Amino acid sequence: MTDNQEPMITDGTITKLPLTKYQRWQWWFLVALSIFFLIVGQAAAVLLGRFYYDQGGNSKWMATLVQTIAFPILYIPFFIIPSSPETSTSSAPPSIKIIASIYFVLGIVIAADNMMYSVGLLYLSASTYSLICASQLAFNAVFSYFINSQKFTALIINSVVVLSLSSALLAVNEDKSEPSGASKRKYILGFLLTLGASAVYSLLLSLMQRTFEKVLKRETFSVVLEMQIYTSLVATCASTVGLFASGEWLTLHGEMETFGKGHVAYVMTLVWTAVAWQVCSVGVVGLIFLVSSLYSNVISTVSLAVTPIASLVVFHDSMNGVKIISLLLALWGFASYIYQNYLDDTKARKRQAVEPKSRNDSLC
Repeated sequence: MTDNQEPMITDGTITKLPLTKYQRWQWWFLVALSIFFLIVGQAAAVLLGRFYYDQGGNSKWMATLVQTIAFPILYIPFFIIPSSPETSTSSAPPSIKIIASIYFVLGIVIAADNMMYSVGLLYLSASTYSLICASQLAFNAVFSYFINSQKFTALIINSVVVLSLSSALLAVNEDKSEPSGASKRKYILGFLLTLGASAVYSLLLSLMQRTFEKVLKRETFSVVLEMQIYTSLVATCASTVGLFASGEWLTLHGEMETFGKGHVAYVMTLVWTAVAWQVCSVGVVGLIFLVSSLYSNVISTVSLAVTPIASLVVFHDSMNGVKIISLLLALWGFASYIYQNYLDDTKARKRQAVEPKSRNDSLC
């Protein structure tokens, strides 16, 4: 391993980074940029989505559609950012039919997952919604264990248990800041759909990582954007079909007319929500490619410290005792994952330092 390559830990073993063209500082810059995109994009998208509902928007399919419809803007970095040379592999590249099938299935699942998130956000406050989404970290640990051979440690198990308790507290929480008109039944429905969407999202991350490692086997940044573009295209088509098949497209003009902040605000809310979701998606998929699906999901939970606080300022959501305890538990679970990542990185660096010495000793 040369000096300009940073170790990556996926299943407990050290592998070379995908972007071997870049120096160490460049790799860390890309990771930091992906983290920034993920946190800011996710927090902004959730707040704008809640704003859309609060101001009179009611189309669940439109809220689903805006999560992927802005995918064409990804062609900008696709053509601007140069890709590193592909690593030669002995196996034949997958056929177009296989790749298209994978993208189609992932796109349909993404559309269904986005729909569940949209309904969940309709019946929950932004802060409650974000805290429930923390459960995706626990789900991802389980899926990573079975799909990506991620090893369980005491810290990971602790995080899974703590995050499960965090979500369980919200399940029995009585919150006066929930959207007006949302009955207890709707609250439970929103909770279950958001929890289910978090599980499906975690499964998607693990499947994407598996696709990168076992199917695509191309170590270029363009493959990250290709996956995001084509799966978003499929998800957008599926959401558009749902919008027209459900008849909700007939209500969009009425939504615009009655939107609390006016016509322009209605359009700009949808536009910037769409852009924010794509910014978030670039960060998510970038971290999957640069590190792992588990690490990507860990960073996603950082928004727990951003979105509830932002919703407190923007929407004046209440932070009752149950929410505060849930937030602290979620941050505890997040800290456990971060510390485990720190331990793995330290172990990787020690192995990296020992390997050259071992090779030199064997040559003597």
